[in-house]
Amino acid sequence: MVEYAKLNGWDIVIVVVYFLFVLLVGIWASFQSSRATLKGYFLAGKSILWWPVGASLFASNIGSGHFIGLAGTGAASGIAVGSFEFNAMFILLLLGWIFLPVYISSGIYTMPEYLRKRFGGQRVRVYLACLALLLSVLTKVSVDMYAGALFIQQALGWNLYVAIVSLLFITAIYTIAGGLAAVVYTDALQTFIMLVGSATLMGLSFAKVPYNELQVKYFQAIPNTTLDNPNTSCGYPREDAFHIFRDPLHSDLPWPGMIFGITISSIWYWCTDQVIVQRALAAKNLSHAKGGCVFAGFLKVLPMFLIVFPGMISRVLFPNEVACATPETCMDACESEIGCTNIAFPLLVLYVMPVGLRGLMIAVMLSALMSSLTSIFNSSSTIFTIDIWRRIRPRASDAELMITGRIFILVMCGISILWIPIIQASQGGRLFDYIQSITSYLSPPICAVFILAVAWRRINEQGAFWGLMSGLLVGLIRMILDFVYSAPGCDEEDDRPNIIANVHYLYFGILLFGISGIATIVISLMTEPIDKKYLVRLTWSSRFDTAAREDISVSDHEMVEPNKEKMLSKHDEDDEDVSCARKILDWFCGTGKPQQVGDETEEDVTKDVSIHEGRRDQIILNIGAFLLMLTSVFMWSYYA
Repeated sequence: MVEYAKLNGWDIVIVVVYFLFVLLVGIWASFQSSRATLKGYFLAGKSILWWPVGASLFASNIGSGHFIGLAGTGAASGIAVGSFEFNAMFILLLLGWIFLPVYISSGIYTMPEYLRKRFGGQRVRVYLACLALLLSVLTKVSVDMYAGALFIQQALGWNLYVAIVSLLFITAIYTIAGGLAAVVYTDALQTFIMLVGSATLMGLSFAKVPYNELQVKYFQAIPNTTLDNPNTSCGYPREDAFHIFRDPLHSDLPWPGMIFGITISSIWYWCTDQVIVQRALAAKNLSHAKGGCVFAGFLKVLPMFLIVFPGMISRVLFPNEVACATPETCMDACESEIGCTNIAFPLLVLYVMPVGLRGLMIAVMLSALMSSLTSIFNSSSTIFTIDIWRRIRPRASDAELMITGRIFILVMCGISILWIPIIQASQGGRLFDYIQSITSYLSPPICAVFILAVAWRRINEQGAFWGLMSGLLVGLIRMILDFVYSAPGCDEEDDRPNIIANVHYLYFGILLFGISGIATIVISLMTEPIDKKYLVRLTWSSRFDTAAREDISVSDHEMVEPNKEKMLSKHDEDDEDVSCARKILDWFCGTGKPQQVGDETEEDVTKDVSIHEGRRDQIILNIGAFLLMLTSVFMWSYYA
């Protein structure tokens, strides 16, 4: 195993300064919106401008798992993984122009809450809330924690648990204290740090291996164990490494799956996942939300150059480690017998970056990890508070909901720590493929139901519920089989069942989307439709309706807004009797005497659900959207 450069004092100073600065920004942002209200804590008072929204969308997506996963997959198989980023550019426009107008006009905080308002009842809402929390653990927390732990071990040599607990502690402080406002503004800061650090690493990497040389040297990046054994094909780069569109039957990322399968997963992630949509809902108005989507879309061009290509360069520089082809050499290189492509990015940082700049790149990785964790924690606490806890305690006050949301963040921190041994046991595989495969098994039914719910009034609760259940059953069967029958190693015979061996996970996602969509439509048509009076501003065609909407489930609607006057009077009565310790806790959590809660007027509520835009804003945003589409088409075409 290669000896890498150790961090010196300047690197450590940069990391410490970074931590302090992020913490200060988070605390400052904590007081930029009223933290004593649901809208203030969970939606940052709906006051965020377009650029922090776009930066937060990007930072929430580009976590440490993205750096490790994209670079590792680039090292293993080339540039095709970059198409996930180019696809997102289109899907962000769907979020801004199709889904957000409906979400904003419906006046919701969470995605499960939208389904409750759209269909009535509670089973669809509770199911989606539970599944969203499960997906947060399987595809977000676990992946980011593994990737962050891997980088910390490679770069700092810290004790794993001390490092992770320290990160979680600092992250939890400003997430618990500040809510979404703190998360959005620290995400904006961390986006800047990520871009500066990644661009520096990219420049130094291309200085060592220029792009024209990379197209030659990548195919020569073969480990010595392969070169010494002419009877094996293990360790050779893919012949189609510099192409996005690959063979539809036998490649690692078949082109029909890249177009349609990725789109289904992307619509779930960008248009229906709480972590992402919550940032857009926090925008000042629809125009700022759209502007944030366009800004984030242009930023999505960058990962191909900032992460994927450097990952390929890492293979060129360290073929024996990154491209190791035998269990013994892989174990020596990264303590995993399966493969070491996941260490491509950490190795590059430690070898290419000079003194001081190594500290900057460690700050970049910590930014990516912390921005993802804050987003996940805040959004998960929102779902738990609004969609589960309020179901358990319908009469809970705003103060109780605030405290519950913060406590749940601590619970998520505990779950993250408990996941560390599981993450360590699963290391060695291609991290990005793991994320996308799990997503393809569980998200297509959600995608199908949301698209139909927004697009067609005829879809009802029975159709949505059984469409979700049928998709869940089929998806879980495939996912369990995938875990039971692990993929064969290089030069090993594939004796897995045909549904696993011959049906790529992206194709399976398309199939699952079709099954769930057809089940939803058929069952909806066989049962009673929902009366139009319950669907005002809940579908695309009714988004501009001005009539008062009747709630399908009045009992649930009544518990949405506690008696604010009673809350205020209670705080006024008890204010003088509150202990000093309680006042400090209320100051930290924002659960003391509510500020301006009772001052929210009918005009404020109407403004929150308004989706009307000025003519000038529409023109500017539509031009931006058109330029974004052209950019995406160019990138797809150039690398096809």
